[in-house]
Amino acid sequence: MAKVKQGDFVQVHYTGALEDGEVFDSSEGRGPLEFQAGGGGIIPGFNDAVMGMEVDEEKQVVLAPDEAYGQLRDDLKRDFPIDMLGGEKVELGQMLRFSSPHGPVSGKVLEVAADKFVVDFNHPLAGKTLVFTIKLAGISDQPTQASCSCGCSSTDCGTSCG
Repeated sequence: MAKVKQGDFVQVHYTGALEDGEVFDSSEGRGPLEFQAGGGGIIPGFNDAVMGMEVDEEKQVVLAPDEAYGQLRDDLKRDFPIDMLGGEKVELGQMLRFSSPHGPVSGKVLEVAADKFVVDFNHPLAGKTLVFTIKLAGISDQPTQASCSCGCSSTDCGTSCG
């Protein structure tokens, strides 16, 4: 039976949870996630976990932050002048979208003061250990669906890949 190797396109069903069991993402109720093994469109530990798997094989992997979304970085917390908001109010925990030279980025408001507000641009799962249950649904030598790396179809992607 064929095993996943570098360059293969793989289709997987998965459930991602935090160490306490809280599910943060799942392919349940939708089609499988498709990506190219070794293509860089997925977190490194997830990619490594599917290497060598066979169709219908299921496994659970625990990924340390360095294998997933990285450690929390203080340099990704930024201060902005409050007048940048043009009088609009922001609340703690609110997600804001910003333009950057690399495209839009999202950040979470950590602090609001009279003269500034602080935004955290770390990925929401940065610094966390993740537990994935993965079932390999298919292997092919070319894409089987029009999708981006987050698993949504190209017609409904938009901002859902965040």
